[in-house]
Amino acid sequence: MAIDFRQAPSPCYIVDEGLLIKNLEILYAVERQTGCKILLAQKAFSMFSLYPLIGRYLSGVASSSLHEARLGREEMDKEVHVYSPAYRESEFDEILHVADHLVFNSFSQWRRFRDRVKQSGQPVSCGIRVNPEYSEVAAGLYNPCAPCSRMGVTLKNFEPDALEGLEGLHFHTLCEQNSDALEHTLSAVDEKFGRYLKQMKWINFGGGHHITRPDYDLSRLRRCISFMQDKYDLQVYLEPGEAVALNAGYLVGTVLDVMHNGMDLAILDLSATCHMPDVLEMPYRPVLIGGGKPGEKSFTYRLGGPTCLAGDVIGDYSFDHRLHPGDRLVFCDMAIYSMVKNNTFNGVGLPSIAVFNETDGLRIVKSFSYKDFKSRLS
Repeated sequence: MAIDFRQAPSPCYIVDEGLLIKNLEILYAVERQTGCKILLAQKAFSMFSLYPLIGRYLSGVASSSLHEARLGREEMDKEVHVYSPAYRESEFDEILHVADHLVFNSFSQWRRFRDRVKQSGQPVSCGIRVNPEYSEVAAGLYNPCAPCSRMGVTLKNFEPDALEGLEGLHFHTLCEQNSDALEHTLSAVDEKFGRYLKQMKWINFGGGHHITRPDYDLSRLRRCISFMQDKYDLQVYLEPGEAVALNAGYLVGTVLDVMHNGMDLAILDLSATCHMPDVLEMPYRPVLIGGGKPGEKSFTYRLGGPTCLAGDVIGDYSFDHRLHPGDRLVFCDMAIYSMVKNNTFNGVGLPSIAVFNETDGLRIVKSFSYKDFKSRLS
């Protein structure tokens, strides 16, 4: 590989700009071929030093809070879309100043804030999130259409008489899925809410589209977009997060100690709970360069973090050689849902953040210290 991971501080997130651009080119091609607009969902990837690069390809950002909306406005300054399950009274006016689209989760929220939208004089396009009560997401933790979900308005609770002033519908039903799941969802949306789409200007397909995955069916995605455009003359938005930086980042760490208790164990300066929390929450087993499945190679180790949490375990991996203190390990696909979710539990330091490109090599964007840990406490 072109990256010399030994030159990075440890631990360190590294984003490969070349791989990021490959993803962006795929997304931009979809925009160009269909006329849809694709937004970066900042909840997955908020490395704002790369926002000027991302803004060359995408139409803007999708935000879930005032802070994300401000970040998108300040660092990319293209379209800023905001959705939240509920807005805070004290933050709403500031959101209006940075948002282009504002999506409400319920009609009660819309009624509460619609006069403030009108009186603000801001050219904000408002919409309502709907719940089509259809999803193919298996894990309940990530299924926004699960029974009793707080996300969006179901058909039973839809209020046609309250649509004045609303210009779009938003739905989100996917999680790391292909376009067949989107096609099935659109059938449910069309059947339940099609009569209301006739009076709308736009529709937002939400996130969870794994558009840059090698096996993703781009042709089906284009057909899905065209279906809504042709039938209802709508501007279509998509807001993928993972697809933007999928497989474009790494997390570099170092073996601190090795020991044995029923099996070989290695303690790293990387923590699942602090630095890669989706490993525990999703859960999933990240790919490790040079590492195999347990028993696949000669030496199998359970890799764990330096915290006092007993379950701070990244997983079991096998290697061609024995591990020793000082060995570097590199985990893949660590740009998404890592920097945005990491924490300083136990006072464990945050990894540095770096970018790599063929021209400049490895460049450290940010490093962290005790001050970052202390500043979050009081």
